[in-house]
Amino acid sequence: MTLSQLNHMTAGDLARAMAAREVSPVEAVGAALERIEQTEPCLNAFIQVDTDGALAAARRAEAEIVSGKPLGPLHGVPISVKDLIDVGGLRATYGSLTLKDAIAPADAPSVERIKAAGAIVIGKTTTSEFGYRGYTRSLVHGNTRNPWDLGRTPGGSSGGAVASVAAGVSAVALGTDGGGSIRAPSSLTGVVGIKANFGRVPVWPASATPTLAHVGPIARTVADAALLLSVCAGPHAGDPFSFIAASDDAPSPDDTHRLRVAFSPTLGYARVEAPVAAVVAEAVRKLQIVFPNIELVEKVCDDEGETLAAEFIGGCSARLGNVPDQSPELIDPPLLAAIRGFRATSVDSYTRLLRRRLQHRETLRRFFERYDLLLTPTTPCVAWDIERGLPPGHENAIVWSYFTYPFNLTGQPAGSLPCGLSPEGLPIGLQFVVPLCREDRLVGTMRAAEAALGSLCLLPVDPGAGRSVAASRA
Repeated sequence: MTLSQLNHMTAGDLARAMAAREVSPVEAVGAALERIEQTEPCLNAFIQVDTDGALAAARRAEAEIVSGKPLGPLHGVPISVKDLIDVGGLRATYGSLTLKDAIAPADAPSVERIKAAGAIVIGKTTTSEFGYRGYTRSLVHGNTRNPWDLGRTPGGSSGGAVASVAAGVSAVALGTDGGGSIRAPSSLTGVVGIKANFGRVPVWPASATPTLAHVGPIARTVADAALLLSVCAGPHAGDPFSFIAASDDAPSPDDTHRLRVAFSPTLGYARVEAPVAAVVAEAVRKLQIVFPNIELVEKVCDDEGETLAAEFIGGCSARLGNVPDQSPELIDPPLLAAIRGFRATSVDSYTRLLRRRLQHRETLRRFFERYDLLLTPTTPCVAWDIERGLPPGHENAIVWSYFTYPFNLTGQPAGSLPCGLSPEGLPIGLQFVVPLCREDRLVGTMRAAEAALGSLCLLPVDPGAGRSVAASRA
C-alpha cells in the first residue's frame, strides 16, 4: 500500500486492515512519521515527534498481531495528542515558556485509554498558551499553519491537532475545547471535531480552566470521531466531574426524522460573514431530507462572551500565580494583557458574571425542552491571515467564536461537521448541539448529516511547492 493510501485511510479502516494483516503497524506508523517529515517544515504542527517511542510501540503492536493476542479497536493506529494533554515521558509545555522544559510524569486518562485500545502516539501537537488564543501561536513554538492555505491560520487552540489530521499525518487526534478549541479549528480545516458533555472524558491533571475544559476527538469522519470518543469516555477518580450517567443508544433513522430541529444563523447576536452564512444555509436546506422538522430560530440566547472570558482568563491567572508580576516576559503578550485586565476587576464583578452563567444554563435548558437538536454555523468566518491574531472585522468582539463558547458554559455536547467550501475554496463547518448527556444523539445526527452532505475529501499539503489546497480548488 502506498504512503498516500495509508495517510488517507480512516482510523477504523486502518485498524481493520492491521487486524487482517493487510497492513502492519510498523508501516502505518512509518507512513505517519514520513508525512510529518514532509509537512512539518510548512505546518509547524508538532512540538515533539516521538519517533523512537512510536516505532518501538509499532513493533510491539505487530508482535501482538502475529501472536494472536486480542486487539483493541485502535490497534496500531497512529494518533497525535495536543500539548494540553499529558503523555508520560514527553514534553508538557502547555504552550507556555513557564513550562518549556516540563516533561509529563504520567499519561492523562484519555491517553492511558487510547494506548490500552492499541493506538500509538506519534507526538505532541501545538497549542496557544494554556489554550487561550483562538489561533495557534505561542512563544514556545511560533505559528502553526493551515493545510488548506499555508498563508492562513488553522484556528486554535487545537491548531496543531487539526493540521495533523487535515494534512494526512494521522487519521485521528486528541484535542481540547474550553471555548471552541476543537470545533472552531475543525471547521477552519475541514475536519470533524466533537466536544462531548462536560466530564464525559476525564481531564487530569486539572486544566487551567477546569470549569470549561473538555478533551475530545478530531477526525476526518464522524465514525472515527465517535470511535475515539468511545475509547476515551468514562469516569476517572482524578476528575470528579467525570462520574456522569452514560448516554442512550443512537437514534434510528425514523427517530431522526421526528426530531424537532432548530436552525439559528446567528443565535441572536453573532455577526456572520456572507459566504459562511450562504454555505451553511444551503447545507441546512439539503438536510431537510434528513430532518424534515427544521425551524428557523432567530434568537437562542444572549451573548455571554464576557462571562466566558472572565472565567477562562481567571483560570489562566490562577494557574500562572505570581509569574505575571515577576516574569511577565515569559507570558504571551495578549494573555498577559488579559490577565492584568482580569486582576484589575472587582471580586463583586467577577462573582456576578459567574451568576450569569447559571442564568445562561437555564435559558439553554428551556430551549432544549422545545428542541431536540440545534444547528448553527461553527465559526462566523473562514480561516484568516496567519499574521493576524483575530479574524478581520471581529477584533472588537469579546469572544469572536460566537457559536461555540455558549456550550462550554452549559457543558452540553456539540460537534462540527464540514458542510461546504467558500468561493475561495476554504472549508466551512456546521455545528450540531444537543441536550445534556446526549452524545448518542449528537453522533447519530452528525452521521446522518455526513451521509447526506458527503465528504470534502481533503488533499494533502504540497510541501515542496508550498501551494495551498484552497487555491488549487478555487
